[in-house]
Amino acid sequence: MQTDNDWVRARKLGPSDALSQTDFDAARANYEVAKANLGVGKAAVVQAQGSVAQAEATLRRALQNLSYCTIKSPVNGVIIDRRVNIGQTVVASLNAPSLFLLAKDLNRLQVWVSVNEADIGRIKPGQPVTFTVDAHPGDVFPGKVGKIRLNATMTQNVVTYTVEVDTDNSGGKLFPYLTANVNFIVGERKDVLLVPNAALRWMPTVEQVVSEFRASPKPAKGSEAPDQVKPAVKGGKKEEKVPSLVWVPQGDLVRPVQVTIGMSDGSLTEVSSPELKEGTPLVVGEMGSQPAGQPAPGASPFAPQLLRKSATTK
Repeated sequence: MQTDNDWVRARKLGPSDALSQTDFDAARANYEVAKANLGVGKAAVVQAQGSVAQAEATLRRALQNLSYCTIKSPVNGVIIDRRVNIGQTVVASLNAPSLFLLAKDLNRLQVWVSVNEADIGRIKPGQPVTFTVDAHPGDVFPGKVGKIRLNATMTQNVVTYTVEVDTDNSGGKLFPYLTANVNFIVGERKDVLLVPNAALRWMPTVEQVVSEFRASPKPAKGSEAPDQVKPAVKGGKKEEKVPSLVWVPQGDLVRPVQVTIGMSDGSLTEVSSPELKEGTPLVVGEMGSQPAGQPAPGASPFAPQLLRKSATTK
């Protein structure tokens, strides 16, 4: 600033008695030097600004590379499995490596059920389901069929389909990978008589039947054991009802009662008959004087020996 002012004053005076030629030339030289230095300074500032911009770009690139060292999950959840160890180098080439297995929401779980092809036709989306797990043997958990996967699998010539069952786990009792025993509710009955399947399978000898019924001690034509009968399914146009016999004690003998078989859950079967009511005793087996290890007459040789003689309907 001082050099510029001196040069302005020197130009006004010019070489004269007030200002010698030497002072005038010196003022002009100082002005030119200061002007040149100012140009150099501006160039240095521009260069410095370029250096700052380059340094900022280098910093941004370094911060971005540093962010690659932190791998973040795309969703919030609970870690089920850690598949890497501390200090292990993780390299992603064509496929991203699997580092952790996360469960997004443990309040909603799915049960994957393998259903045989013979039963898959009776499974529908939205169908109610109950299941148990060994971790909580006293609890029965409800569920609902969500999806039936069409991609079947074959194991030893057995075709099975995977059925997804949705269940609520708000209580937190269920954990991933638990083994579940699932029951699909394909039909429902209320206020019906149930008898053990053994009562429908057992057959007496002729000598054990009341004399007036000995003429036809065998079941009615078309009757079958409940294990060989398809249970009636609710929702069809017609429900299959199969006639069969149960045996009611009468003194030391038994008499037959014809019943109509309904649905069965594998251990108990629905029956209907005007001669039966709740609490009626039925014969499910006998304890005779057979040799040790021999089954009772009419019983399967592979079935365990029954320790009771009769059961009651309920």
